[in-house]
Amino acid sequence: MKILLDTHAFLWWIGNDGRLSDVARAAISDVGNEVYFSAVSAWEMAIKTRSGKLSIHSELMGFLTKHLGRNAFAVMPISLTHALQITKLPPLHRDPFDRMLVAQAQVEKARLVSKDPEIAKYAVDICW
Repeated sequence: MKILLDTHAFLWWIGNDGRLSDVARAAISDVGNEVYFSAVSAWEMAIKTRSGKLSIHSELMGFLTKHLGRNAFAVMPISLTHALQITKLPPLHRDPFDRMLVAQAQVEKARLVSKDPEIAKYAVDICW
């Protein structure tokens, strides 16, 4: 099964944060699942580190390379199909990063690991 991580799920996983649910933790650690980190999450993290809303104690590229490799997470690029899927989403949530994650999960038929109740309003398979 394809698993797509919301940005907070990725950060909570690599930080072994107790806020990550047991169900999400099991899905991520299941070797039978393909776990993906979206390029949109990297974009979100870059913006938030630059603005001071997210503190990474190293250079972001090195941080991501290290943790993606250590966890064998694949990177999901943003495709034209993903971008166009956004036009099919109802206006339930204004966050462009979350909307892209929903679009990617829909197109790729992936379970989206997210605690965000706004994301759960969409027609998307949530894992939490």
